[in-house]
Amino acid sequence: MDYQFEKYHFADTATIPNNRLPVIVYRQVIASTEMSDWMEETFKANGWTNNWRDIVLHYDHFHSTTHEVLGVGEGTVTLHIGGEKGISIEVSAGDVLILPAGVGHCAVSEHKNYEIVGGYPDGRDWDLLTGTADEREKAIPRIEKLPVPQSDPVFGKEGELLKLWK
Repeated sequence: MDYQFEKYHFADTATIPNNRLPVIVYRQVIASTEMSDWMEETFKANGWTNNWRDIVLHYDHFHSTTHEVLGVGEGTVTLHIGGEKGISIEVSAGDVLILPAGVGHCAVSEHKNYEIVGGYPDGRDWDLLTGTADEREKAIPRIEKLPVPQSDPVFGKEGELLKLWK
Protein backbone atom coordinates (compact mmCIF):
# COMPACT_ATOMS: atom_id res chain seq x y z
CA MET A 1 0.00 0.00 0.00
CA ASP A 2 1.31 3.45 -0.89
CA TYR A 3 1.11 6.08 1.81
CA GLN A 4 2.50 9.46 2.77
CA PHE A 5 3.84 10.17 6.23
CA GLU A 6 5.35 12.99 8.21
CA LYS A 7 7.51 12.81 11.30
CA TYR A 8 8.02 15.38 14.03
CA HIS A 9 10.50 15.56 16.91
CA PHE A 10 9.83 17.63 20.02
CA ALA A 11 12.25 18.56 22.78
CA ASP A 12 11.44 18.45 26.47
CA THR A 13 9.71 21.63 27.65
CA ALA A 14 9.14 23.09 31.09
CA THR A 15 5.93 21.07 31.48
CA ILE A 16 5.73 18.42 28.73
CA PRO A 17 8.53 15.82 28.60
CA ASN A 18 7.88 14.77 24.99
CA ASN A 19 10.03 11.89 23.72
CA ARG A 20 13.18 11.22 21.68
CA LEU A 21 10.97 9.09 19.38
CA PRO A 22 9.19 11.00 16.61
CA VAL A 23 5.48 11.54 16.22
CA ILE A 24 4.40 9.81 13.00
CA VAL A 25 1.50 11.16 10.93
CA TYR A 26 0.07 9.06 8.12
CA ARG A 27 -2.02 11.03 5.64
CA GLN A 28 -5.12 9.58 4.06
CA VAL A 29 -4.44 5.92 4.83
CA ILE A 30 -7.99 5.04 3.83
CA ALA A 31 -10.79 6.57 1.81
CA SER A 32 -14.03 4.99 2.94
CA THR A 33 -17.38 5.86 4.41
CA GLU A 34 -16.63 3.47 7.28
CA MET A 35 -13.26 4.90 8.36
CA SER A 36 -13.82 4.64 12.12
CA ASP A 37 -14.75 0.97 11.85
CA TRP A 38 -11.79 0.24 9.56
CA MET A 39 -9.37 2.05 11.87
CA GLU A 40 -10.56 0.27 15.00
CA GLU A 41 -10.41 -3.14 13.30
CA THR A 42 -6.96 -2.40 11.83
CA PHE A 43 -5.55 -1.10 15.11
CA LYS A 44 -6.85 -4.20 16.92
CA ALA A 45 -5.46 -6.55 14.27
CA ASN A 46 -2.03 -4.95 14.79
CA GLY A 47 -2.10 -5.24 18.58
CA TRP A 48 -3.25 -1.70 19.43
CA THR A 49 -6.31 -2.25 21.61
CA ASN A 50 -8.15 -0.72 24.60
CA ASN A 51 -9.84 1.29 21.84
CA TRP A 52 -12.16 4.26 22.19
CA ARG A 53 -14.05 6.73 20.00
CA ASP A 54 -14.39 10.34 21.10
CA ILE A 55 -12.70 13.72 20.67
CA VAL A 56 -9.26 14.90 21.82
CA LEU A 57 -9.22 16.92 25.04
CA HIS A 58 -8.90 20.69 24.68
CA TYR A 59 -6.02 21.06 27.13
CA ASP A 60 -2.41 19.97 26.81
CA HIS A 61 -1.90 16.51 28.26
CA PHE A 62 0.30 13.46 27.80
CA HIS A 63 0.51 9.82 28.83
CA SER A 64 3.45 8.26 30.66
CA THR A 65 2.27 4.65 30.75
CA THR A 66 1.73 4.05 27.05
CA HIS A 67 2.15 5.24 23.49
CA GLU A 68 -1.08 6.19 21.67
CA VAL A 69 -2.57 6.03 18.19
CA LEU A 70 -5.17 8.60 17.12
CA GLY A 71 -7.06 7.92 13.90
CA VAL A 72 -9.39 10.57 12.49
CA GLY A 73 -12.52 8.60 11.61
CA GLU A 74 -14.70 11.58 10.71
CA GLY A 75 -14.33 15.31 10.16
CA THR A 76 -11.38 17.65 10.60
CA VAL A 77 -9.58 18.99 13.67
CA THR A 78 -6.46 21.01 14.40
CA LEU A 79 -4.29 19.37 17.04
CA HIS A 80 -1.40 20.98 18.87
CA ILE A 81 1.37 18.47 19.54
CA GLY A 82 4.63 18.84 21.43
CA GLY A 83 3.61 21.20 24.22
CA GLU A 84 4.25 24.93 24.37
CA LYS A 85 7.09 24.74 21.82
CA GLY A 86 5.20 22.34 19.56
CA ILE A 87 3.21 22.78 16.38
CA SER A 88 -0.41 22.80 15.31
CA ILE A 89 -1.41 20.47 12.50
CA GLU A 90 -4.71 19.96 10.77
CA VAL A 91 -5.80 16.35 10.43
CA SER A 92 -8.81 15.02 8.57
CA ALA A 93 -10.76 11.82 8.14
CA GLY A 94 -8.33 9.12 7.01
CA ASP A 95 -5.28 10.56 8.83
CA VAL A 96 -3.56 8.68 11.68
CA LEU A 97 -1.12 10.00 14.32
CA ILE A 98 1.15 7.78 16.40
CA LEU A 99 2.23 9.57 19.57
CA PRO A 100 5.12 8.30 21.69
CA ALA A 101 4.50 8.38 25.43
CA GLY A 102 5.20 11.80 26.90
CA VAL A 103 4.24 13.83 23.82
CA GLY A 104 1.83 16.62 24.66
CA HIS A 105 -1.32 16.91 22.60
CA CYS A 106 -4.64 18.74 22.58
CA ALA A 107 -7.36 19.87 20.20
CA VAL A 108 -7.21 23.58 19.41
CA SER A 109 -10.01 23.92 16.86
CA GLU A 110 -12.64 21.73 15.31
CA HIS A 111 -13.45 22.58 11.71
CA LYS A 112 -16.22 20.03 11.35
CA ASN A 113 -17.73 17.43 13.63
CA TYR A 114 -15.00 14.90 14.12
CA GLU A 115 -14.39 11.54 15.71
CA ILE A 116 -11.09 10.08 16.85
CA VAL A 117 -10.43 6.36 17.15
CA GLY A 118 -7.76 5.77 19.77
CA GLY A 119 -5.77 2.78 20.89
CA TYR A 120 -2.71 1.61 22.80
CA PRO A 121 -0.09 -1.07 22.10
CA ASP A 122 -1.00 -4.33 23.80
CA GLY A 123 -4.06 -2.62 25.27
CA ARG A 124 -1.99 -0.79 27.88
CA ASP A 125 -3.83 1.34 30.40
CA TRP A 126 -3.24 5.06 30.07
CA ASP A 127 -2.79 7.83 32.57
CA LEU A 128 -3.65 11.49 32.03
CA LEU A 129 -0.97 14.01 32.99
CA THR A 130 -0.74 17.77 32.46
CA GLY A 131 2.88 18.42 33.36
CA THR A 132 2.99 19.54 36.97
CA ALA A 133 6.45 19.29 38.54
CA ASP A 134 5.37 16.32 40.69
CA GLU A 135 3.94 14.49 37.65
CA ARG A 136 7.03 15.04 35.52
CA GLU A 137 9.38 13.65 38.16
CA LYS A 138 7.42 10.39 38.27
CA ALA A 139 6.50 10.26 34.58
CA ILE A 140 9.94 10.49 32.97
CA PRO A 141 11.26 7.16 34.33
CA ARG A 142 8.02 5.42 33.24
CA ILE A 143 8.31 6.88 29.74
CA GLU A 144 11.95 5.84 29.41
CA LYS A 145 11.16 2.24 30.41
CA LEU A 146 8.34 1.71 27.90
CA PRO A 147 9.13 -0.81 25.17
CA VAL A 148 8.82 0.00 21.48
CA PRO A 149 5.58 -1.59 20.21
CA GLN A 150 5.86 -4.85 18.28
CA SER A 151 3.92 -3.46 15.31
CA ASP A 152 2.75 -0.30 13.62
CA PRO A 153 -0.98 0.25 14.33
CA VAL A 154 -1.81 0.75 10.65
CA PHE A 155 0.74 -1.26 8.67
CA GLY A 156 1.78 -3.95 11.14
CA LYS A 157 5.33 -5.14 10.52
CA GLU A 158 5.66 -2.93 7.42
CA GLY A 159 4.97 0.50 8.89
CA GLU A 160 7.24 3.43 9.65
CA LEU A 161 7.04 2.90 13.41
CA LEU A 162 9.38 -0.08 13.33
CA LYS A 163 11.85 1.87 11.17
CA LEU A 164 11.76 5.15 13.09
CA TRP A 165 11.29 4.05 16.69
CA LYS A 166 14.64 2.42 17.43
